[in-house]
Amino acid sequence: MARLVKLDATGPVRIDPQDKPVFVCACGLSKTLPMCDGSHKACKVEETGKVYVYDGERASVVEAPDDAGG
Repeated sequence: MARLVKLDATGPVRIDPQDKPVFVCACGLSKTLPMCDGSHKACKVEETGKVYVYDGERASVVEAPDDAGG
């Protein structure tokens, strides 16, 4: 089932437990959800005000019209 999820975070959420920090994905692009795998680097080239649609592999990006996804 395809799903369009609106997320605007461009990096992970840092959680500081006792030993070392844990990074949880906040952009939705990680292939290891809920953990961050660094895929948010793709967000750095996104332009403000545009909607980006990522394929299942999070590898290729298709820029969609501004009204995509409602």
